[in-house]
Amino acid sequence: MKKSILFLALVSVLGTTIAQKKKTTTSATISFDATTKLDALPKGDNKTVVASLDTKSGAVAFESVVKSFSFSNPKMQEHFNSPMWMDSDKFPKATFKGKITNVADVKFTTDGTYSATVTGDLTIHGVTKPVSTTASVVVSGKTVTTTSNFVIALADYGVNGAAIGAGKVSTDPKITVVAEFK
Repeated sequence: MKKSILFLALVSVLGTTIAQKKKTTTSATISFDATTKLDALPKGDNKTVVASLDTKSGAVAFESVVKSFSFSNPKMQEHFNSPMWMDSDKFPKATFKGKITNVADVKFTTDGTYSATVTGDLTIHGVTKPVSTTASVVVSGKTVTTTSNFVIALADYGVNGAAIGAGKVSTDPKITVVAEFK
């Protein structure tokens, strides 16, 4: 009987320890800024991004529903989701799967701000390309907040259209990803 109770207590503690290593959120944010001197409207946000972070291995993943991006101008949102741009009916999701390569430098149990190098595969518009960037990781209690900024080339992902060619949309938009894991 004592062995059974000890075994259950051990399994419970191990389960809690393992569970704390993987953090998830359904409210990460991806901002897309493709503004140019000719047009300040190609700027949108998606605040319902699903993300996961494994604090032990450094594995990180994000999944975004393309139609969940919102723009201040409804016409811009229509263009963004059209076959000439993101073709969100055909390619409904954008994903990133990667890893913090210097995970040993990030002390997930100690409050502070850390610099992380993140590499992985970004899939947009059905095209997967390797991406490498830096991220800021802020640890505060049990909350971990990550922020990363990087630029992509729309042509690399087969995204084109008349507005891009006319200079109304940046060919190299800035992407900002923020996730708060609790």
